[in-house]
Amino acid sequence: MVSNNNQIGSNIVLPHLSYKIMGVLFKVHNELGPSLLEKYYQRGISEELKRSGLKFKKETPIEIWYETKSIGRYFLDFIIEDLVILEVKAQRYYTPKFFKQAAAYLRQTNLPLVIIVNFRGSKLRYKRVVNPTFKNKNLSSKDLKFESIR
Repeated sequence: MVSNNNQIGSNIVLPHLSYKIMGVLFKVHNELGPSLLEKYYQRGISEELKRSGLKFKKETPIEIWYETKSIGRYFLDFIIEDLVILEVKAQRYYTPKFFKQAAAYLRQTNLPLVIIVNFRGSKLRYKRVVNPTFKNKNLSSKDLKFESIR
């Protein structure tokens, strides 16, 4: 559904960007199917993101801080347009660990959205995790419409 204010749906964070990302993900799933390792989906996503013209970083290191000291780091699968974290999975089921991981990513980066995509299955499965404490980084109003975490 496209409303008069050019937003897809009524309660979606970053609707236009999310729509483009989902198009990439569905194309990769349709091409590769449900039985591969995560690294192959990541490679396919990289190729398709390049073709789509979306700006992205792959395997981006994020520092973990304790007060003023870095105590480690983890790597995000993708950051797209400096706004959306894309976490790629190839598991039978979603687990609570995936959502705890997404929440930690949001806390560390202050980005508005994580999309957890799972390629294991005949249909592509995805979950959106919205950052409830996101501070606006001068996003255009067309892309900033918040939804509650469900």
